[in-house]
Amino acid sequence: MDMNEIPPGALAGRAGEGAILHQRGSTSSPRTDSYSVSHSVRPEPVEGLSPTGAQRRPGFFALLKEDLACVFGRDPAARSAIEVLTTYPGLHALLAHRISHGLWRRGRRYPARLVSFLARMLTNIDIHPGARIGRRFFIDHGAGVVIGETAEIGDDVTLYHGVTLGGTTWNKGKRHPTLGNGVVAGAGAKILGAITVADNARVGANSVVVKDVPAGRTVVGIPGRLVGERSAPAVGVGAAGMAINLDHHLIPDPVGKAMHCLLERIDALEGEVRVLRGQPAPAASVGCVSCAAGELCCEEHRG
Repeated sequence: MDMNEIPPGALAGRAGEGAILHQRGSTSSPRTDSYSVSHSVRPEPVEGLSPTGAQRRPGFFALLKEDLACVFGRDPAARSAIEVLTTYPGLHALLAHRISHGLWRRGRRYPARLVSFLARMLTNIDIHPGARIGRRFFIDHGAGVVIGETAEIGDDVTLYHGVTLGGTTWNKGKRHPTLGNGVVAGAGAKILGAITVADNARVGANSVVVKDVPAGRTVVGIPGRLVGERSAPAVGVGAAGMAINLDHHLIPDPVGKAMHCLLERIDALEGEVRVLRGQPAPAASVGCVSCAAGELCCEEHRG
């Protein structure tokens, strides 16, 4: 049939049908959430492809090579590749998680949980298969680390033993923390709830973090408190050029600093009282001038 013989309304009608079908397809198949009550599978980008499909994610062995390199970069006790491959539980847990997460994303929930359970028995590290973990992730020692279902971890992140990325609610949905790139969490740290620890932040050992942490900041204490800008120089650089600072022991004490400021203020007020009373200034003391704590006083608080 010649194009000139097609009735004018036919193409418009077919175009309308196509638009209606497209609209129905977009409304009848809404994006579902894997954490909903029905536990339906959440559609995710195809593993290995960027949103444009142009850049491919490294394969399993390429990621393993990166993992080995980051272990040697962050653990001076690592001596050989065979030693790391056979004796590092953090690496074993990460490899098992990649398998279980792949099963989880494909809707095979029980096999994913079974792989995760077996890995926990082997490594004493509990990573839910639904957790999303970036590249060059390192768990030092690993004993007692717990990572919840909706946790998200960026690239070049380091966790020490006893770290928990836990939830604070029984409701479905996002309930575990998000860690940005280059985050370091010290031993025993608890990061709880759907909060964000931004890029290059540090969490002190045994801290309990329940609020967002800005980029480049350090948080310590129970509950966690910000203690200042991150100014310590980096001791390593990740494969992506990101600075990695493992000096998580060089963290100020906010309570001790507050006490020191109070002692200084009391000393200043006592000096003003002596002036008002006409009393002479006390003789210079070689020891601590703030209090009688003696050797229990920190060096930075001594006169």
